[in-house]
Amino acid sequence: MQKNHQLIKKPICLALQGGGAYGAYSWGILDKLLEDNRLDIEAISATSAGSVNAVILAHGLIKGGNEGAREALNDFWTSISEYGSYLSPIRQMLPENLASFDVTAYSTFETFDNFCHAVSPYLFNPFNFNILKIILQNKVDFELLKKETSIQLFLCATNVKTGKLKVFENAELSIDAVLASACLPHLNHAVNIDDEYYWDGGYIGNPPIFPLIYKSKINDILIIHNNPIVRDSVPVTSHEIDNRMNEISFNSSLMRELRAIHFVTTLITDGMIKSEFKDYVRLKLVHIIRSDAAMNQFSLIDKYKWHLEFLLKLRDLGRKNATNWLESNCQDVGIKSTIDFNEFL
Repeated sequence: MQKNHQLIKKPICLALQGGGAYGAYSWGILDKLLEDNRLDIEAISATSAGSVNAVILAHGLIKGGNEGAREALNDFWTSISEYGSYLSPIRQMLPENLASFDVTAYSTFETFDNFCHAVSPYLFNPFNFNILKIILQNKVDFELLKKETSIQLFLCATNVKTGKLKVFENAELSIDAVLASACLPHLNHAVNIDDEYYWDGGYIGNPPIFPLIYKSKINDILIIHNNPIVRDSVPVTSHEIDNRMNEISFNSSLMRELRAIHFVTTLITDGMIKSEFKDYVRLKLVHIIRSDAAMNQFSLIDKYKWHLEFLLKLRDLGRKNATNWLESNCQDVGIKSTIDFNEFL
């Protein structure tokens, strides 16, 4: 008689990057990981759109397990596209003579970008209209999330006054914490939480890895990456230069942390840690679903595209990359790192 063996899932931490509409690419990766069901998500460190995906996923898990999380992510991104089509936050914030422009077109995006850098959101958006807040209010019960989620959440924002990173943990979860993590300073007012003001966490950590090292007992960390690190061409137009500067700056903190992890890993594996200090360090196994090949076809403009067709294209790219990663690397989770640290040195 054949025995039924219960699937033993491998525990893992996730690190979710931000990137506006690129969050739909991460949605696709998360959707495939949840469908595959070989990994047990124990902790998530996230920034900006990554923080949004994190709370939607965690809330969905409470409601209905993996399938509930998949449905919640699908519902959220579909809602984003509906608001983007019929009640665009950008059009709401623009003066009437600009409101009819298509912000996904290059010339219009450049006009809009120049406008945002010339006029403060405290002037053109005095009531701090924010569609993300409206959607989150309808989709997430934050009190339930704080009480019921089994996932350690670390949502990251930048303290405007101090320039330091703020990590909101489970006890601090709120809609404002998510909005702080995703606050673009040229579009929205700084988010006030307990008399401290916050902008997007990507300026300091996109995403930060250290909360998963210091506060999680799980050794495996999977970085879900959506901002390209490598491009083969040198940018020459103003738009291309801005795009590349954005990618480099939003990856810089992650690359620094990976270098630090590599350094400590080398000390451990080469036996260079004195016996009296071995209890204070643990070998972390790092994995990454890289975005370069998939996302090099896009640019800064595309982070502001919210129509469903484009978001589904990103989702499908994420699912494809996650499928390839699972086939090549899932068996090594819990055993060894699957990245080449030399690419980040």
